[in-house]
Amino acid sequence: MQADRNLYDRLLSPLGLDDEKYERLREYERLLVDWNEKINLTAITEPDEVAEKHFYDSVYPFSLFEVPLGASVIDVGTGAGFPSCPLKLFRNDIKLTLLDSLNKRINFLAALSESIGLGAVCVHARAEELGRSGEYREKFDIACARAVANLRDLCEYCLPFVKVGGVFAALKGSAGREELEEAKSAVKTLGAKVESVFDYTLPSGDSRTLIILRKVSPTPPKYPRNKGQMSKHPL
Repeated sequence: MQADRNLYDRLLSPLGLDDEKYERLREYERLLVDWNEKINLTAITEPDEVAEKHFYDSVYPFSLFEVPLGASVIDVGTGAGFPSCPLKLFRNDIKLTLLDSLNKRINFLAALSESIGLGAVCVHARAEELGRSGEYREKFDIACARAVANLRDLCEYCLPFVKVGGVFAALKGSAGREELEEAKSAVKTLGAKVESVFDYTLPSGDSRTLIILRKVSPTPPKYPRNKGQMSKHPL
């Protein structure tokens, strides 16, 4: 069963949906549901909810701030490819890297990328380890993450990947502003500043917050730390 085309049109036509994107999103949905029977990718598999809570909620936030032409984007802890894979369908110019610590999810993402033509680089690694690698550290215009961890820890996972001048886009739920208050010390310590905070609601009424952090100075070499250090000594 597929979501109704009219729903896709209502949600995504203002963001640039056309017949080609629609068909690729439908294939994404099909692969997501099929693979989800074998590995745990998402609790959301009902077609209308996939359209709204995965596809729309991945693409819409990136209409709220400038994504430069040809931007290099890393999606940290991407899981089933959200938010960056739907974004790539609408912004084919971006250069996409998908990072996840579970190899089964990377296998799904590689199959997805090939099937719907994303051209994504899929990397199996932990963010706190890859963020110390010279090949990836401070190499991206944009890092993004959705529903991975609290914002304070997310900053330590994601900001090391961002070039000075680039941004970390954190897609959060209704507690986003509260998390930002708790994360202000981490934001500063890791070389960033709060640029914008956007509150919005999905058509279903669910609350969302998009937090844009601008990288203004290099992240100190000691970060990111391992998960144990982050737990014992939060920033």
